[in-house]
Amino acid sequence: MAKGLAYKQIARRLSIAHRTVQNHVQNTLTKLHLHNRVELVRYAIDQGLDG
Repeated sequence: MAKGLAYKQIARRLSIAHRTVQNHVQNTLTKLHLHNRVELVRYAIDQGLDG
């Protein structure tokens, strides 16, 4: 996501359905009380999870 990939692109790389990617992202947003992918990427960078 941090590289700007769409759900379908992420799904292809992981060999899973794009809905699975959407569900995981939505669940993560909910658990972290974030509102969108931008906030999630910022959170990951702040936490040192950006690789």
